[in-house]
Amino acid sequence: MSAIRIPKKTQDRLVAGLKRYQPIVGRLRERDISEADTVTVIKDMLTDIFGYDKYTELTSEQQIRGTYCDLAIRVEGKVYYLAEVKSAGTNLNDNHLRQAVNYGAHQGIEWVLLTNAIEWKIYRIKFGQPIDWSEVYHFDMCNLSTRSGDDLAKLFMLCRESISSDSLAEYHRQAQIVNRYTIAELLQGDALVTCLRRELRRLFDGVKVSDDELRTILANDVIKRDALDGDSPKAAKTVIKRATNALAKKQAAKMQKAA
Repeated sequence: MSAIRIPKKTQDRLVAGLKRYQPIVGRLRERDISEADTVTVIKDMLTDIFGYDKYTELTSEQQIRGTYCDLAIRVEGKVYYLAEVKSAGTNLNDNHLRQAVNYGAHQGIEWVLLTNAIEWKIYRIKFGQPIDWSEVYHFDMCNLSTRSGDDLAKLFMLCRESISSDSLAEYHRQAQIVNRYTIAELLQGDALVTCLRRELRRLFDGVKVSDDELRTILANDVIKRDALDGDSPKAAKTVIKRATNALAKKQAAKMQKAA
């Protein structure tokens, strides 16, 4: 994540904003402030840290199907983020997210922030039947370090400047690929199992082992079970299958063009 390039001016604002707001945010839970007061603090943070115009780009009057969301971030007429805000003393959970997800699904708004000013969770809505969502990343505002590139990148991806670069969407795309479920699936694939078998034979003269034996060892003794079973591993299989098919089509088109 730290590989994300942050403009110097923006980085200076992030560092200054963190130094200013971390002590403030740290005291909010102790004071047990209301949800309305938390919204006020978050608006200030979105302005001073994240670079949005408080008066033209932040609104708590975003109406969708007759109801209002807590906060919407609108840039040049388009709503990019919906925010579901809870009081600073509230422990966040997925039940808090459902209303904002419903708002976003009805309007085609794919990004949702769930926050109590201290914890920040970023989700992407999956438009389908039924509507679903997945967490992209999260952070605790009080635990971020101004010296950490990764921590500043977590903030930058939500900044006004990052909207035009789609850095959040790109991070989400990469996170769907570079994770333990995809790696676990690749480890059991033909290419890597064959490579492993050949390496064993190269290093240990006379050792004979089949691809199926290696897959059994990987699945039973090497890879954690939760990386093999469930919805996430199934999604990884789908991602790899699509990538494999796309590569095959690309290679076929290249061969046809060469012929």
